[in-house]
Amino acid sequence: MPRLTARVLPFLLVGLASLLACSCTRSFGAPPTASPAADVPTVAVAKAASEDLSRDLVLTAEFKPYQEVDVMAKVAGYIKEIRVDVGDRVKEGDVLATLEIPEMIDDLNHSRASIRHSEAEVKRAQDEVKRAQSVHDGTHALYTRLAAVSEKKPGLIAQQDIDEAQSRDLAAEAQISVANSALAAARQQVEMDNSARDKVQTLMDYRRVTAPFTGVVTKRFADNGSMIQAGTASQTQAMPVVRLSQNQLLRLILPVPESAVSTVHIGQRVAVRVPTLNRSFTGSVARFADKLAMETRTMDTEVDVPNSDLLLIPGMYAEVDLTLARHDGVVAIPVMAVDPAGAGVGEIMVVTPNRRVELRRVALGLETVDRVEISSGLNAGDLVVLSGRSRLKPGQEVRPKLTAMASAGS
Repeated sequence: MPRLTARVLPFLLVGLASLLACSCTRSFGAPPTASPAADVPTVAVAKAASEDLSRDLVLTAEFKPYQEVDVMAKVAGYIKEIRVDVGDRVKEGDVLATLEIPEMIDDLNHSRASIRHSEAEVKRAQDEVKRAQSVHDGTHALYTRLAAVSEKKPGLIAQQDIDEAQSRDLAAEAQISVANSALAAARQQVEMDNSARDKVQTLMDYRRVTAPFTGVVTKRFADNGSMIQAGTASQTQAMPVVRLSQNQLLRLILPVPESAVSTVHIGQRVAVRVPTLNRSFTGSVARFADKLAMETRTMDTEVDVPNSDLLLIPGMYAEVDLTLARHDGVVAIPVMAVDPAGAGVGEIMVVTPNRRVELRRVALGLETVDRVEISSGLNAGDLVVLSGRSRLKPGQEVRPKLTAMASAGS
C-alpha cells in the first residue's frame, strides 16, 4: 500500500498542476469585461442664451477744439493793455486787449467838426429859403394886384408894368427852388459827414479786441507796446494778439471705412475711451462728409464730445466704439461652436436632454468677436458642443460639461 501511494502521488501532483495551469490560462487569457461608463466621452458644451449683441468698430482719433482762431486786430496800432494770458478762460465779448491809435482820435475830431459845419450850412440854407419865400410873397402880391386892376380897368396900367411884375414874381419863385435845392444839398452833406464820423467811430471801437466766442486762451503772441498790423487781408503777415480755443465742446474726426459708411447716421451715440485718463465719455455723431476720400476709401465723420469741466485736452487720443449693428434679445452661442455651411448658414452639434448628440443646421445672424446670433434652429437653454466635434457622431451618447468660458458668455 505504501508503494502504491508512492507511485500514484506523482501523477496526482502532475494532474493537479495541469488543472491549476488550465485554470490560470482561462483566468488571464479571457478579455476583461469593460465598464459601460468608460466609453462615454466628456465634451465641453455651452448653453445658448438670450443676449444683446452688437458689432462695433474701434477707431482712433485726436481731440480737436470745436473752434480755434487766431484773434486779429482790425486796425493797426500799439497795444496799450493786454488783459489775458495763456490758460485764461474768457466769455464771448470779453475785452482781450486795447490798442492806442492817436491819429484816429484826430480823424474823429475832424469828422465831428465837419458835421458841425454842415449843420451850420443847413441853418443858413433854411434862412435863405425863408428870405426867398418872403421876396416871392411880395412880388407875387404886387403882380396879383396889378393884374386885377388891369382886368377891371383895361388900359389904366401899362402892359409893360404888368409884364415886369410877372417876371419878378417868376424870378422870386425860382429863387425859392434854388434855396430849397441848397438846403437839400446841405442836409445831404450832414448825412455824409455823419456817415464818415460813424466809420471813424467804428474803427475806434476796433481798438478793443474782444473774444469772438467763449473759450480758453491757448497762446499769447503780443505784449504791451507791441505794434499790431491790421489783419484785414489774408495776404498780410499781421501778428495775432492771442489764440482762442473753444474747449467746452470737442470734436473727433473719424475715418470711417467704406464698409461701415452706411451704418453712420446723425445723432448716433458712441462710447469714447480715453486711455490716458482711463475713463469713458459719451459722444454723438454730429456731421459727416457724405463723401469718400479716394486715397483712403474712408469718410470723415465728426463726433462731438461735451467737455464742460475741461477735463479733456485737445490733442489727447481717444478710442471710439462705433456700433455698426445691434440686435437685442437674440439667441446667441460662442462662435467656436459653429461650423460654416454656406452664406448665413452653419452646422452645430446639440446635446439632447438624454445626452445624445444631434447635428443641426441653423440660420446665422449678427456675429461679434466671440458670439454669434442663431436666427432659427436653436432655442435658449440648449447645449451646444464647443470642440472635438469631428470625433462625435449623431446619436452618440456623451457626458456634457459646461465650461467656464461658456458660463461667462451665457
